[in-house]
Parts: sequence; C-alpha cells; structure tokens
Amino acid sequence: MLFNSYIFIFLFLPITLVGFFSLTRFRFIQASVIWLTIASFVFYSYWNFFPPEGQTPTPHYFILIVLSVVMNHQIGQWITECKLKSKKAKTLLLIGTSLNLLLIGYYKYANFFLSSLQGLTGITLSLGQIVLPLGISFYTFTQIAYLVDAYRGETKNKSYDLLTYSLFVTFFPQLIAGPILRHDELIPQFYNLRNFIFNHKNFALGLATFIIGLSKKVLIADTISPWVALAFNNAESLNFTEAWVGALSYTLQLYFDFSGYSDMAIGLGLMFNIKLPINFDSPYKATSISDFWRRWHITLSNFLRDYLYIPLGGSRQGEFRRYLNLLITMLLGGLWHGAGWTYVIWGGLHGLFLSIHHAWRKLKMPLPKFLAWLITFLAVLLSWVLFRASRFSEAFDIIKTMLGMEGIILPVGNPNGKLSVLTALGINLKTWTEFPYLPTLFNQKSIAIFGLMLLTLCTLTLPNSQQIVTKLKPTWWWAIGIGLMASFSLLSLNKVSEFLYFQF
Repeated sequence: MLFNSYIFIFLFLPITLVGFFSLTRFRFIQASVIWLTIASFVFYSYWNFFPPEGQTPTPHYFILIVLSVVMNHQIGQWITECKLKSKKAKTLLLIGTSLNLLLIGYYKYANFFLSSLQGLTGITLSLGQIVLPLGISFYTFTQIAYLVDAYRGETKNKSYDLLTYSLFVTFFPQLIAGPILRHDELIPQFYNLRNFIFNHKNFALGLATFIIGLSKKVLIADTISPWVALAFNNAESLNFTEAWVGALSYTLQLYFDFSGYSDMAIGLGLMFNIKLPINFDSPYKATSISDFWRRWHITLSNFLRDYLYIPLGGSRQGEFRRYLNLLITMLLGGLWHGAGWTYVIWGGLHGLFLSIHHAWRKLKMPLPKFLAWLITFLAVLLSWVLFRASRFSEAFDIIKTMLGMEGIILPVGNPNGKLSVLTALGINLKTWTEFPYLPTLFNQKSIAIFGLMLLTLCTLTLPNSQQIVTKLKPTWWWAIGIGLMASFSLLSLNKVSEFLYFQF
C-alpha cells in the first residue's frame, strides 16, 4: 500500500487512527497495540495480495515477514538470557545474523551473484525470476541491529514481548523504506502510556508534515520523473546541456522522493504520538562529503557507522586501516542499495570521497565555504549518475558528456552572431529545437530548466520540512497554505507512483 494513494489516505489511515484511539479512550492499551500491529501487517500485505497491474501477487511474502519477526525475536531473547558476550551469545548472534543475511541474500542478491559468476566463467546459472519482497532491506537490517544490541547487553533487563517487538519491526510508517530504527528509539515509546492519549498538537503537526512530504512526492518528484527517464533512456545521444539537465533532474527527483517519504513517515508517526528520527537535514547544503552523509539518509549512515565501520576498527588502527574501513563500509552500503555493480561502484566512489576528505583535513588547509560546497555538490551529483544508470556504459556516456568530452553545446534563442567569445572558445550554440532530450514545462524547455534551477536554489536556501513544521501556528494563513498543498496533491493522485527506495 502506498502512502500516496487514495485507499491509504481515505480508507486505511482513518480506520487505523479511529480504531487505535477508540480503544485507548477506554484504556484498552493491549488491544490498541494488537490493533496497530494487525493494521501494520495488513498495510504490508496489501501490496503482496493486490500488486499493481502487471505484477505477480506474492501472498507468501506475508509468511516470510512473520517468520522473520518470530525468528529474530526468539534469538534475541536467547541472547539476552546468556551471559554478556559469552561464547553461547556470540554463537547465537552469528546464527541469527547468518539467517538474516541468507534471507536477504537469496531474495535480493542470488541472481546478481550468479550472473556475475556467469560473466567470469561463461557458465549459465539462474534461479529464475525472484520478486524482491517489499522493504526486506529495511526490516532485515533493523533486526540485525537488534540482535547486535542484544549481544552488547543493551536489551538486558528489558522484556520485549513478541507483540511489542512485532510492532517495532512492522510499524507501518517506517516499515517499507525506513527510517532504520534501533529498538531503544521506538519500543520505549510503546510503553509510554501518554502516547495512548490523543494529542491534538501532535496530530496537527503530523498531518502538516505528512502533507508537506506528500507534496514533495507527487507535485515535485513525480513531475521530474519523466525528465529523468528522457535523459537516461537516451544516454548515448545526449549533448552537454541535456546530460547536465538529466543529472540535475535525478539529483532533485531522488531528494524530493525519498525525503518526501521520510516526511510522510514522521508525520504518520506523530499522528500516533510516535516520534520517528529525522532522516534528512538539508543534505545539499553540505560543505563536505562527511557533512553530506551526516545529512543524507541519516539513519542508514548511523547504521553503517555503528554496525559496520566501528566494528571493522573505525579510525583506531591507523590511517591506512581507516581509509580501508571507509571503503569497505561504503562498498557494502552501495550493495545494500541494490543488486548491481553500479551501486557497488557508487558506494566505493563515496568511500573514496570520504577518504580524500579525511586526508585533506589532516593538511589543515580549509577551503572557502562556497568552494567546499561546490566541490561536494558536484561530486554528489556526478555520483548520482552512476546510482541511477542501469549499466556502466549508460553512466559513462552521460558522465563523459557532462565533462565536455563530446563538446560543449548550449541553447540560445538565436545563435547567429551572438556570444562570439563563447564560440571562439569552442562552445557551440544551438536553438532550443535542436535539444530533443531537454524536458518541457508548459510546452517550454527554458521554463523547465528555470524550474530545475529554482528547485536547486530552494534546497540550498530554504528551511527543510522539520524547520518549517516547528514554525507551524494555528492561523488562517497556515491553514490555507497546508490546505492548498493537500488539495493539489490529492488531485494529482491519478496513477500508481512507487517511491524510488521501494526497490532497495
């Protein structure tokens, strides 16, 4: 079930909210937790039983997530009952982690590794088509983190019953695409009796945050989506301007799509008095690649740091090991995003960027703020091309065109006799009609490019969603503004539009 769908907004969400707070009103706390847990499983299962047109129903994936939840809860209980970091606890952790990795390895990576092996050996190996279970990367890694925390003793003296643990894993606002939560960020909120009392302020803030996220998704990201496809589907034919516009379009689409989902998740959580962690903090304002990863997909960055980079040794074993650990962490982070070598190399590229940044910091030669931002933004933008491309040749074609290796061609209204200085420098000028792969807005290519520049400026200068919501006041101006955003968004829900991170 999609957040940006009529069935979710007008049926599932109202029924779930009314049922939950009706039960809590009569102090049926346990029943309300059961209700919310069942609702979360229904939310997850809807896609499996009623997939979009053209996709195969996968009802058995409901059993898969149930088995995953029961298995990890039991192993976590066994680890908690063991002596802290004992051999038995370590063995149970290895078993639990291995089972989780086998699960995600089969569904997400099996055919990828077999096809890679086929490329090396020429032997044809395949398991047939494997449909990726929805949200498997998120709920699997959430539970691996839980097992590690249990091994570290962080769940000692805490009795997490199966019901509460199930709600922790499957709580529908964060189930499909995060944020990735730790047990101590969410489960204690389920034990706080205040959270079972309807809170008008939380509901208003949650609704506003949800609408802002919905607007990002359907009004901005979905509008840009065809522009991205236009460029990447014609990678070998693009010119300089078209390649840059295509790359910038994806840079903005991904941001507004995923940050929109995260805003909607936070908003939905607030409606139930649950505070989910912020996942985005104006990442394109970052002035270093480290700063970028502290702002982009924050919960994933924290997971990679706490459960991979630090256990590998972090920066405690010398500079060489620090750079190696960064590279390994980001390579695996890239692989987490998708079963493809483009994702792996994208992760490795960010590992290289991080290593260069840390090496530069040791020189104690800080760059001017604008230059630091520009280098960071361009590095991120170029790497997104690799992230989006379906194959290396596609990414290579776009990047080499962006670098001017295929010549520099710029659009003008009338190129004859204009800007002779530019033509003397080898920059070709052509009319707008000679740019077939530029997007149009209101039937004008120049307006589309202006729109992209304006959106970029907004991400760099305006407050983010969380900062906007903190200024929310019960005034007519706020009501009109949020109401207009909601109206335009609801009128745009005329087709199935999945979130980009659903595929991860």
